[in-house]
Amino acid sequence: MSMTQPKAYASLSALLEKHTGQTLLANRHWRIDMALKPLMRENSIPDLDTLIGLIEIDADPKLTSACVEAMINNETCFFRDQANFALLTGPVLDMLREQRMASKKLRIWSAACSTGQEPYSLAMAIQENAEKWRGWTIQIIATDISTSALAQARAGRYSQFEIQRGLPVMQMLRYFDQDDEDWVAKDNLRRAVTFSEHNMLQPAPHFGKFDVILCRNMLMYLGEDKRVQVLDAIAARIADDGILMLGAAETVIGQTQKFKSSPEFRGFYEPMTRAATQSMIVQHRFG
Repeated sequence: MSMTQPKAYASLSALLEKHTGQTLLANRHWRIDMALKPLMRENSIPDLDTLIGLIEIDADPKLTSACVEAMINNETCFFRDQANFALLTGPVLDMLREQRMASKKLRIWSAACSTGQEPYSLAMAIQENAEKWRGWTIQIIATDISTSALAQARAGRYSQFEIQRGLPVMQMLRYFDQDDEDWVAKDNLRRAVTFSEHNMLQPAPHFGKFDVILCRNMLMYLGEDKRVQVLDAIAARIADDGILMLGAAETVIGQTQKFKSSPEFRGFYEPMTRAATQSMIVQHRFG
């Protein structure tokens, strides 16, 4: 290890946080080495110090972007946290289905979707219950900051290792075709999801309002101020009676005053406006 390597780690961590809000703790510096080795080899860069030097003088903006891309945590799998996911695609969506029966419209945002396994899991769960959702317009919008992750998501192409993580064999065969050693999502599955590049630290007024927002396993990598910023952005985009799903190790408690724990669904959150909205609905029905 060179004498300047700790400084290089600090510089790279700062670069990642500047562009994405993600922080890299000292016990995860191994991730920098693993993520950047292929990039350095491809560009004939001998060590981290040299890489930092090139970034600091802005020698190649594409190199800086590629460096950030490589360090982004894109860990995901199909039907991640199965118990909570089943709660979402069962009772939570059933509740929203009842509430949206008049319009028969449902909008879902899979934020920080990585390589697409989460929104495709949602689409498969809905298509598995096609009769229940007949006549409905269901929009699944999936966003991520990583252009390379989104490229894979749009293509719907997964390795044998990726496809078997969380995806039952019957669904794999029903919704994917084998192409050499990869598996590719069938057209009807890919058409069910709209992918878009978006940084969660930026506002998204053009997205409109969503009935369900999933932002799982992202907040845990952010500093406190950035977590508040992301939750504020989500609060601006969620319907008054919508539902927020975070990762199993994440919570809004102590992070924001704009959401509270759902009394009906453990591990889910609702905007503070939901109680007032529900009260108005009850008064309208029985008043």
